[in-house]
Order: sequence, then C-alpha cells, then structure tokens
Amino acid sequence: MEKTISENGETVADGSIRGYDSLHQLLSANLKPELYQEVSRMLLGSNCGKSLEKIVLPESANTLSLKHDFDLQALSFSADKEQMRKPRVVRVALIQNSIALPTTAPFSDQKRGIFDKLKPMIDAAGFSGVNILCLQEAWTMPFAFCTREKKWCEFAEPVDGESTKFLQEYAKKYNMVIVNPILERDIDHGEVLWNTAVIIGNNGNIIGKHRKNHIPRVGDFNESTYYMEGDTGHPVFETVFGKIAVNICYGRHHPLNWLAFGLNGAEIVFNPSATVGELSEPMWPIEARNAAIANSYFVGSINRVGTEVFPNAFTSGDGKPQHNDFGHFYGSSHFSAPDASCTPSLSRYKDGLMISDMDLNLCRQYKDKWGFRMTARYEVYADLLASYIKPDFKPQVVSDPMLHKNSS
Repeated sequence: MEKTISENGETVADGSIRGYDSLHQLLSANLKPELYQEVSRMLLGSNCGKSLEKIVLPESANTLSLKHDFDLQALSFSADKEQMRKPRVVRVALIQNSIALPTTAPFSDQKRGIFDKLKPMIDAAGFSGVNILCLQEAWTMPFAFCTREKKWCEFAEPVDGESTKFLQEYAKKYNMVIVNPILERDIDHGEVLWNTAVIIGNNGNIIGKHRKNHIPRVGDFNESTYYMEGDTGHPVFETVFGKIAVNICYGRHHPLNWLAFGLNGAEIVFNPSATVGELSEPMWPIEARNAAIANSYFVGSINRVGTEVFPNAFTSGDGKPQHNDFGHFYGSSHFSAPDASCTPSLSRYKDGLMISDMDLNLCRQYKDKWGFRMTARYEVYADLLASYIKPDFKPQVVSDPMLHKNSS
C-alpha cells in the first residue's frame, strides 16, 4: 500500500494503521467502490442485508459538536418487519471523553471541569432525542486506579452523590435513562469502595446499581488496591425503553459474564471501559461483537480518550521502568448488534458522542434464527463448573497410553 493515514487525516509516522476507522479511510482511498463495499461488509457486517444508515440529527446537535470539538456519529440498526409485533426502536448513545484539567489541578476543579466538558455532549444527546445514554467508566475523574496512591479515593461518592444529582436533572429534562459509572463510596458498609454503575431512570429516579464483577491484575491495571469484586450479581434493569445491563470494563474478557446478563434477559449491554492501546486494542472490536452475537443482544462499548499523566511515577507488575502514565486511552467507542453488524468507531483521539437507533426486535429474531439458547448445554456446563470449584477437581483429560509407555 502506498499510503497510510491516521484517524484525523494525518500520515501515521510508523506506517501502521490505527483503528478500524483509519482502515476504512485507507481502503476507501485505494480500492474500487465495489471491492470496498465487500471489504466493508466483512469488517462491519451487514444489517438486514445492507449497510447501516446514517441518522440525520438536528442542527442544534451538530452545532454543539462543532463548537465544542467532539466527534458526533449517528447510525441506525434495523430489524425485519414482523406481522405480530410492532418495531421497538430506541435511540441509544455513548459518550467518550478525556479529562478536562491536568491531574495536578485541585480535585474539585478536575471534577467540575469534566462536568462542564460533558454538558454540551449530554445536551447534544438530548436534542437528538436519545432515550438511553451511557458514560464511560469512572467518568468523573482521571483513571488513577493503578497509581496505588490512596489520595484519589477522594473522588469516591455515594450512589446518590454529586454526579448522580448532576445527571438526574438531565434525565428529567430529556426523558432519558442515564447510566452513571462512578467510584462508589458505600457509606452504609464502612465506606467500602466499589466500581459502580448507577442506573438513573427517565424520571430522574435511581433504578438501581451494578458493581464491577472482575478486577484486573495485569500490567498497570491492578485495581484491587481501590475496590473489590462486585457483589450485585448480573442485574438487568427494566426501563421504559428496554432491558439494559452494564458489564464494566474488564468483565468483557470473561464470556460467562456476558452470558449471565443474557440469561437474565438483557437487550442492551453497555461496556463502560478505560483501556490503553498497547494492552488491548486488537481485542477491542472483537470481544463486544462476539458477545452481541453469542447472546443475541446489542452491546455499547465505551472507552475514554487521551493520555493521563500523573505527578508521581509508579511501577507495574510487568517489569517496566517506573512511568507517569498508563499509555493512550484510544476511544473507539462503538455499537455491536446480534446479527454481527457494528458501527464504525468514534475517534481515537477526540471526545465523542455515538448515537444509534436500534430495533430491539432484532434480539428475538436472532434467537429464533440461531437457536443458541436451545442448543446450549447448560446442564453440562453447570456440572463442570460445580466440579471445577471443588478442591479435589481433576480435569477431564484422556491421555494416549502410548505417551506414558514411551516416557518410561
């Protein structure tokens, strides 16, 4: 290939391709239209036999995007027309953002700066008629959980704390369900900290909460310094717009975690995250899409943006020299559907708002088509898992007897 371009249109210095959007730009510039269409179909899938259609948003939303310099994309998933059910179309959105001030700024200023940054993005979602909005993991603060410095715990707040109150006003104003991922301080249980998503109803009420099930222990991401594995199970929240769940960040690496939300009836599962390019980027477009296919629901994947530099250097468990940042949070938020189609990603470098219309009838249609719930062998899996967690478990391995004969 003669040229490589980055997501913002600039030449990539090392000649590599940065993300799916960059790949699409590159292919569209170098391939014949009919060949590009076929490659695009393979990369992004086909929704009811065609590409996703762009949604025309109100000028007020576009104006906010230009004024405040955030990426704005809107695409629509459709479903087949049914004879006995009407379409169940909901408009869903994701917000990805960088922090607003350096990590050396006073904590209250940092938090307020992020609130101010998100106001026009939430307004753009509201002006666009969004029904359900999800923010990124621990959106009110820098992702300081791997510095191992306890001062960052000051950002923790109760479920009904400052950020929830801030978002409740928008929920009521725009008749919008909002998923609010925070660092939770559990006042009633000795001020234990949790990584929590608060579900705010479209009337401004708190529907419930879910706490992160899986805590990473890889590289810099040793978050058990700050919070424990969640104790809320795999709740699905029934809202006026559909049944939603939240698989927080590292939980996306665990297929059984995705499965549990599906077994509980989720139609949309959000994955608010904070992950860096060197660690996980090749996995990012695969895991959520696979979960949507395997569990017959929609997935909204959100990742923060930018490189967050901390005043004190820290070390990790991978032998690298001490450093002051985790690397680049690569954004690239997107939606995946149960029919294997997905949207292009938001920017790798900029704040962004991704909006999607989705007909939730597609969930049942693909359960009927593939029959995964009927062909799964849950009783066999249950027996294996029940045996595996016992101390005397032995793997079911059948060895070639000649192996032992030859070794003797």
